[in-house]
Amino acid sequence: MRQKVTQMTDATMTQMHVNLTRVEARLVRTPVSTPVRTSFGIMHDRPTLLVRVTDASGVQGYGEVWCNFPVCGAEHRAKLVETEIGPRIVGQEFSDPRTCYAAMDAKLHILRLQTGEPGPIAQAIAGVDIAIWDMVAKRAGLPLHRLLGARTNRIPAYASGINPTGVLDTVARARAAGHRNFKLKVGFGDQTDRDNVAALAADLRPGETFLLDANQGWSPDQAGDALRWIEAFGPRWIEEPMPVDTDIPAWDALKAATTVPIAGGENFLTRAEYDRVTDGKWLDFVQPDIAKWGGFSECLPVARNLVEAGLTYCPHSLGGGIALAASAHLLAAAGGPGLLECDVNENDFRDEVFALDLTEGWVTLSDKPGLGVNVAALERAFA
Repeated sequence: MRQKVTQMTDATMTQMHVNLTRVEARLVRTPVSTPVRTSFGIMHDRPTLLVRVTDASGVQGYGEVWCNFPVCGAEHRAKLVETEIGPRIVGQEFSDPRTCYAAMDAKLHILRLQTGEPGPIAQAIAGVDIAIWDMVAKRAGLPLHRLLGARTNRIPAYASGINPTGVLDTVARARAAGHRNFKLKVGFGDQTDRDNVAALAADLRPGETFLLDANQGWSPDQAGDALRWIEAFGPRWIEEPMPVDTDIPAWDALKAATTVPIAGGENFLTRAEYDRVTDGKWLDFVQPDIAKWGGFSECLPVARNLVEAGLTYCPHSLGGGIALAASAHLLAAAGGPGLLECDVNENDFRDEVFALDLTEGWVTLSDKPGLGVNVAALERAFA
């Protein structure tokens, strides 16, 4: 179903101001029966770091801070939200969320330098920003994607987080849930990767595609070697085949040496890094993580710049329900042919907070104001 672009009227603009009375953080750890594996670490539970903001009129908004790794880092990020960010913005007047984001970023600049923690601080700011945008959309009585000017409430999606064991069982469950695109994790040794890629490619049905994610697990030489045999299977992309800090000439060389499109960007921490990709086009699919850097205030302009430059914006998300919902609204607002990442690993709290409306590989967003998530489940977490 197509929707008209929402134009911000004067009445809507009056709902954009920010005057917070409270900023809170709560960590929820959800047990899982099967650990989630990447090439660099294992999650034995599913952490979700929630943020709740309250404005002077009592309206509340919810956000989420990325906190998967290190496993002990979630508690620290919660303290950053409440002890470092909250006191710097509570009681201050801001004309809109972007102005508030800029203030948070500026006020914490020296702390980032002093502590050497640009990542955790950026993630904490992003979670607060998501909550603020949820709040202003609720005040405006609009779903967030419409407040941001989305032309549609339907977006394509893919099943993510398919681990190196039980690949076809996971794909079968994801397919039954409505997925038609599947992303497999690689970087677990040459033979394991070869067996899993071949099995997944052979299992695909007409109209289905698969993607690969190496989670920075290969050196440039290893990435080149792997992509030589991977090409024959025709994946939609290879994600983070090398460490994010690999120099750009190496990325250019890898891109020139393979027909497999390259994805990345979830671990960038500045707009300048995205601008370099926009200018150099050494990635084909670019994946900001809204709960890891930028929130809506920075990720939306970055995403639109990417689309305008002819690149494909695909939000990264491997967290809780707020992060997934925020990514969906952002993708709808940004436009372009990108896909929504939907983690299919066990996470009961994520599914309770944001239940996907998924059919034949497409997610439909609701018309509920704000992020459209299950507020009752979130309120229980803050009780």
